[in-house]
Amino acid sequence: MPNLHIRPFQAADEDAVIALWQACGLVMPQNNPKRDIARKLRVNPEWFLVGELDGEIIASCMAGYEGHRGWINYLAVHPDHQRQGFARELMQHAEALLRAAGCPKINLQVRGTNAAVIAFYESMGFAVDNVVGMGKRLEHDTPPG
Repeated sequence: MPNLHIRPFQAADEDAVIALWQACGLVMPQNNPKRDIARKLRVNPEWFLVGELDGEIIASCMAGYEGHRGWINYLAVHPDHQRQGFARELMQHAEALLRAAGCPKINLQVRGTNAAVIAFYESMGFAVDNVVGMGKRLEHDTPPG
């Protein structure tokens, strides 16, 4: 397997990361990726990870922890590089950061229709919690333009 170089996001990575998210189908009309990046850079920016292969960003992961639960957002591996172990490597890196911070549990959200991603997370030891995910938008993003 080629060597994935994992490092914190840098401002110059923004366009490449947004293109990655678009290629992976992670950008939705209600989520402005530029704003999501700006928000993450205000809270534990060192936990916004990118994975490079031969100098090209092919993966990303946002980890967060508020003192009770850890969260994973925007885990993505470019479709041309999926099923090569890169997502697992990135998740293990993020999990190590969260463990070192004292995080007792990681939560994440997956669209219920995404069976392949659910199977991936199950292979990493995640299980479906018997909870109802709820949300309330405090800010309405405009679609990227």
